[in-house]
Amino acid sequence: MKAYAAIREIAYILPEHRLTNEELASLYPEWPAAKIEEKLGIVERHVARDAECASDLAFAAAQQLFGSGACDPRHIDFVLLCTQSPDYLLPTTACLLQHRLNIPTTAGALDINLGCSGYVYGLGLAKGLIETKQARAVLLITAETYSKFIHPGDKSVRTLFGDGAAATLICSIDSTEDMIGPFVYGTDGAGAGNLIVPTGGMRASVVPDAEVVEDESGNYRTVNNLYMNGPEIFNFTLRVVPKAIEQVLCESGKNIDDIDLFVFHQANKYMLDYLRRKLALPAEKFVVAMTHCGNTVSSSIPIALAITKQQGKLLPGMTLMLVGFGVGYSWGATIVKWNQYAS
Repeated sequence: MKAYAAIREIAYILPEHRLTNEELASLYPEWPAAKIEEKLGIVERHVARDAECASDLAFAAAQQLFGSGACDPRHIDFVLLCTQSPDYLLPTTACLLQHRLNIPTTAGALDINLGCSGYVYGLGLAKGLIETKQARAVLLITAETYSKFIHPGDKSVRTLFGDGAAATLICSIDSTEDMIGPFVYGTDGAGAGNLIVPTGGMRASVVPDAEVVEDESGNYRTVNNLYMNGPEIFNFTLRVVPKAIEQVLCESGKNIDDIDLFVFHQANKYMLDYLRRKLALPAEKFVVAMTHCGNTVSSSIPIALAITKQQGKLLPGMTLMLVGFGVGYSWGATIVKWNQYAS
């Protein structure tokens, strides 16, 4: 027996306010509610209140996890927070959460500024901390409020993204087999401009009273808002995801038939359906779980895992493939053995 990192529990939270397809269709008459659902696989997405930050959602998700009895805050050795909408440029939001959650001051804490691949990267970091004996219990939180970056007139992203957070407890357990890994990572910063908030950092400050411009598809935004080049993101995904899957299968010594569930970043239904058909993956093994939450960026994979577990389709001992891809460009894939000791 050897000490391995394993997922013990996942909890998630969504903001109370719902933005439905019907509401969006009233704003964008050319996009009826049925068309949004057919193309994106979403009927509603949750949106944070003006005063509700990613850290508030992160706190609520962690509280829900602790409330399940899976772990006490006093036993956490490290907090990893993946977010691209932190409370401040500094200090680190993970440090604020350590204090707010009453996690010991002996715990480490850091932020990861990463989007759709962030959950896979976070699992890799947690595994490294645990299996090098730097920690025994890692709290990995993903939390995002992309809605705060979106112009209300930009239907290309407002119909797609939802806010949310997930908390995952990764612990050291004695096992005869590796529970998380191997990992495959990839980065191509040449695509950074295809999914970006152009202002707000040190490179370019927020522009007061920025001009609202209309693009060729009838979407409105300013330089202070989220911009997404959908066709280029789609092409990037088709280029890197099949190769990442092939590589992680090769490194794990497994084949497609050995995987019980495929849980990809929940980008949108059209993209997921296209990938599933291109890769010839069985529909019954392929998770699509974004109908009532939308694309929640780094939280989409853990939320999909939690929903699949609630549905009774995620069982102890199952072998999962997790694949994240998107903003950066960044991508990552890994194999997870669903912990038989998970609550």
